[in-house]
Amino acid sequence: MSLLSTLTERIQDVENLITAACERSGRKRDEVQVVAVTKYVSVDTVRQVVEQHIVHLGENRWQNAKPKWEALQQLPPSEQPIWHYIGSLQTNKVKDVIGKFTYIHSLDRLSLAQAIAERADKLGITVPCFVQVNVSGEESKQGLTPEAVPEFLRTIRQYPSIKPIGLMTMAPFEAEAEETRPVFRGLRQLRDQINASGILDEPLTELSMGMSNDFTVAIEEGATWVRLGTILVGKEEV
Repeated sequence: MSLLSTLTERIQDVENLITAACERSGRKRDEVQVVAVTKYVSVDTVRQVVEQHIVHLGENRWQNAKPKWEALQQLPPSEQPIWHYIGSLQTNKVKDVIGKFTYIHSLDRLSLAQAIAERADKLGITVPCFVQVNVSGEESKQGLTPEAVPEFLRTIRQYPSIKPIGLMTMAPFEAEAEETRPVFRGLRQLRDQINASGILDEPLTELSMGMSNDFTVAIEEGATWVRLGTILVGKEEV
């Protein structure tokens, strides 16, 4: 897929790939949501993305997201996108993010849970969160070890303003996307094990996994959210 393609063409190409992956794995298309990762594109491009009826936008740093978030606040409420924070969240940035980003994909430590809960309580909101898991074990990756996730989920039950809805992981970058399959399968199996254990009042339903280079494999393994940047919205010098 060429970056020289128009935004409309890229969106359609991605849609075709998602549909095919769902068909291969016996899933319904509406089981998979797309988060358009806009960190490498301008405010103008983000506006175009929203005009193409892409509802979910993802950013991984508040300082980069801020001008885009502020620009889109000018839209009527019915046209506002839903923001996802997909990067590592520092506790001192929680005050900037919570209340603006609906979903947090990177909950990975108790200090962050405490900060999110304090901010959410002040705002009177509940924050849907994905617990980030380092399935691959790479030192460069953020996230809890799979073994630590059940106890972490038990611990954050003390914060009713945090609603764990699923798990998130990042696979290693591989030349062949098929090589990422064990990572995605591992996250799905972990979610299913947690649900079977009954440690939560409500089951985890979501899996945030798969990016531009490996999202079709992630869908085949059960992804409910894929985070797509370059392949979907392109890349610019911003």
